[in-house]
Amino acid sequence: MPEPLHAKAGELSADEILDALREGRRVVIETEMLGGVHKVTLRIDGDVYYCDTPTTLHRHPDEEGMRTCIDRMGYGRRDE
Repeated sequence: MPEPLHAKAGELSADEILDALREGRRVVIETEMLGGVHKVTLRIDGDVYYCDTPTTLHRHPDEEGMRTCIDRMGYGRRDE
């Protein structure tokens, strides 16, 4: 299994995160939430995308759903 890719929220673009997921890598994002700094693991298993947060496991049925989550939660860099 390839090494996970570690980054802080906003360091990578959504495309870079999705590229790593397609390569079979997990992406571990360090982000501020719930009053502290936490790690969120993004991964794909078959056709389902997952966001494993400190409070819940989110499932996304397709890449577009994962991209929306990455953008909405601020995991990816916001290119202006």
